[in-house]
Amino acid sequence: MPSRNKREIYAHRNSGHSLLEKIKLMKRELILIAAAAMLIAGCSSQPATTTSNPPANNSDSLVGPRGPDGPTGATGAQGATGAQGAPGYAMAGERGASGATGAQGPQGAMGATGAPGETQRGAAGRAGAMGATGAQGATGATGEQGASTAGYAGETGATGATGVQGPTGATGAQGPTLYGPTGSTGRAGGTGAEGSNGEQGSQGSTTAGVAGATGYTGATGAAGSTGSQGGTGVAGIVGHWTPYRSFTFAYNDAQIQESDSVKSSDIAAYMKANPSLQIGIDGTMDPNGADPKDQSLNDRRIDAVRTSLVAAGVPASKISVGSYADSQNHRDRRVEVLFSTQMVASSN
Repeated sequence: MPSRNKREIYAHRNSGHSLLEKIKLMKRELILIAAAAMLIAGCSSQPATTTSNPPANNSDSLVGPRGPDGPTGATGAQGATGAQGAPGYAMAGERGASGATGAQGPQGAMGATGAPGETQRGAAGRAGAMGATGAQGATGATGEQGASTAGYAGETGATGATGVQGPTGATGAQGPTLYGPTGSTGRAGGTGAEGSNGEQGSQGSTTAGVAGATGYTGATGAAGSTGSQGGTGVAGIVGHWTPYRSFTFAYNDAQIQESDSVKSSDIAAYMKANPSLQIGIDGTMDPNGADPKDQSLNDRRIDAVRTSLVAAGVPASKISVGSYADSQNHRDRRVEVLFSTQMVASSN
C-alpha cells in the first residue's frame, strides 16, 4: 500500500473521533490493504505469500492492535487479447535501375553507284599540213611565149582528230546513316519494406511492397558507322563509232608516213587513260579499196596501222577491223581509226 494512504489512516486513527468512527476507519484500512495486495499479486509473476506487518503504535488508543494482513489473493484471469492491429503500410519499392544502353546500330548501307559520266566534244584538231605544190605548167609553143598556167592547189589538210573523252563521272553519294535500336527496358524495382506491426494484439498482416516503377529507357545505341562509299560512276559512254585519227599513205605504198608516225602514240595514250574504249580500223575510206586489184594493198595498209597501234601500247584485244566510218568521208589512200565504248561495240 502506498505510504500516503498509511499516513492518512494513522492521522484519522489518532484523532479525537468516536469509537464507531475508528472501527469504520479500521475496516476501510483492511479493505485498502486487501485491494493493494490483489493488485500486487496480479502484476507480479512471483507465487503468493502470506505477510504480516508489525502492529501499529496504538498506545494512545483503546482499540486493540491490528490483526495480520490476509494472504494475497489468487492471480486474476488473463485479460482478453487485444484487437488485431491495423495492417502495416505497404511501401512502394524504389524505381528500377535504368535500362542498359542499346547495342550499336549496324553499319550504314553502301551508297548508290554514281551516275555515268558525261561525254564532251574534244578540242579542235591541229590544222592540216600544207598541200603539195602544183605541177609546173607546160612549156609554151615556139614563137610567142605561152601563157603561164598556175599549178593546181594542194589537197586539203586532213580533218583534226576528235577531242579526248569527257571527265570521269562523279563519285556516288554517301549511303544514309542507320541509327541503332532503343535500349531494353530497365529491371523491376525491389520489393517494398514489410509493413509495421499493429499496436497490441496480434501482429498486423504484412503486405508486400508494390513493384517499383519501370526503369528509365536505356540510352539510344550509338549510331551505325557510315556506309562505305558508293562505287565510282562509269566513264562517259560513247554509243557510236567516233572518228579519231586517219592515216594517209603514199601512192601504191603501205608504209606509214613519217608525218603520221606520232598518231599511234597519241591513240595509245588516249586508250590507256580511257580503258573502257575500243579501237576500230576502217580501210573502206579509200574509194579504190574495193577494187580487187587494190584489195591486197588496202589490207597491207590496215595491217600497218594495226601493227603500229599495238607497238605503241594499244592491247590487240581492243582493236577490230570493219566498216565503221561515214561513207561520205571517202578519200584516196586513207585508213580511218575510230573509237567507241566497248560494251556497245557488238551493236555496230
